[in-house]
Order: sequence, then C-alpha cells, then structure tokens
Amino acid sequence: MNDRYGRDVLSSPRRAKPRVPEVAAERDLVVEDAASGFCGAVVGHEKSYAGDLVRLEDRHGRTRVFLMHPAAFLIDGKPVTLVRPRGRGPVAATRTASGSRVAPTTRARRARASRIFVEGVHDATLIERVWGADLRAEGVVVVGLDGLDNLDGVLEEFGPAAHRRAGVLVDHLVAGSKEERLTADVGEHVLVCGHPFIDVWEAVKPTSVGIAAWPRVPRGEDWKTGICTRLGWGTPQDGWRRVLGGVSGYKDLEVDLLRPVEELIDFVTAADGDA
Repeated sequence: MNDRYGRDVLSSPRRAKPRVPEVAAERDLVVEDAASGFCGAVVGHEKSYAGDLVRLEDRHGRTRVFLMHPAAFLIDGKPVTLVRPRGRGPVAATRTASGSRVAPTTRARRARASRIFVEGVHDATLIERVWGADLRAEGVVVVGLDGLDNLDGVLEEFGPAAHRRAGVLVDHLVAGSKEERLTADVGEHVLVCGHPFIDVWEAVKPTSVGIAAWPRVPRGEDWKTGICTRLGWGTPQDGWRRVLGGVSGYKDLEVDLLRPVEELIDFVTAADGDA
C-alpha cells in the first residue's frame, strides 16, 4: 500500500524555534518594551498579583511599569525575556548621588583654579552630599564664605580671571532682597546663581525629612531656631542632623536648588585654561 502521509512524521522531528535569551534586569540596563516602544533604563522591580514587574525610566525622567512577560522586551532590536537579578551581594553603584553616571576609576584630578563659593557650612555639606563625586571627578573645590557679607573681600582676594572663574551660590536670591543688592556688581568672570529659599534647609523636600511642609517663620525671628521650635526638633544642630540625614541624592532636593548648582558646575568647568 502507498503511504498516503509520505514519510514517517516521527523520523524527522521539527526543528525547534530559537529560544529567546533570558537577561537579568539589572539596574541601569536599557531595554525597549516591544509592545509600546517605551525605551528606558531599569530603575527598580515590583511585584503584583499578575507577576514580576520592572520599572523603566526614559531619558526625560518619566517612569512606567511593565510585566516581565517572555520575549516582551528588546535589546538592540532583538527580543529578550527579562528576569529578576539573583541576589549576589553588593553591586557597585553606577550613578552618583546627583544622578550622573559613575566615571571609570582614574587618578585623582588636580584641583582647578576655578572655585564655587557658598554662604556657609550647611550649603557646602549639602552640595558635597549630592555632588561630591562629580566635583572630585572635575577637580572643583567648594569654599564657604561664612556669610554673604564677605563676598566682596573674598572675590578681591581670589582675583577671578578667564582661567580662574568664580561661581557663587546664594540663598534667598529674590527681587528686592539684601542678597540681590550684595551680588549686583560682582565683576567679570563671576557667575551668581541663587535659589528662592530662605535657607538651604528649605531646599530639601519636606517628605525627605518626614514633614508635610516647612513651617512659616516670621521675619525678625532666627529661621533655623524657629523651624526647630515649631517641629520639635530641639536645637538647630539637632535639626541639621535631621535635614542632612534625609538627603541621599538629588531626588531629595527641590529643582530650584538643583538647577543653579548644575549651572555653576558647568560654568567653572568651562573656564579657559583649566586643567
């Protein structure tokens, strides 16, 4: 009899489809959601009743959450299945507290001639907490003025020039303020940038220090003392420890402080002749 089905179907198995590779969804891995086209870096993982989720952040800072379905993502245009990373001890940070990518380890950079000046110790400490790694990588030194009233004398001694720029961060730089008058004529090769907050404490988001909002303190009353009294924080020294302890990165700060600091860093690192 003729075999109406031809060859034995079991004698030549069908070729298996290529297996989609599994990739651990490590932080900062850039992937594309195949269905929506949303492209971003992995910034976290979550769980839901439907399964494991991955959170992606695009270059504009927008985040979205996706289920980690098989073959649901693309890397370099090729489908992959994302899986949760396995626990394997501490992982080296890939971003600094300011959100910048960590640069490859190199020899320490010699300090630039240019400087960033701030009003006081708290300003300098907060900048170090968030931008310290970036400043060290760029060789930028932050100097405290011990009060804005000393600015003219400090700048005269510093001698700003094309290769030795001065960036100045000022608290409460608003129209008609004392701070505006003191920085109205700083001369060439100096950039003054400020924020609207009465004190740099106020540039920390209230949620980061566990409060609903920063209290109002009447004019004429010491601001830090008034804040600590109204919040039950003890002395200003106790209050500062609370404030600093609430800051781990740029997301704990208001945009009105982030913007001037970034502008000052750009200004002093663009100086002619800086090494």
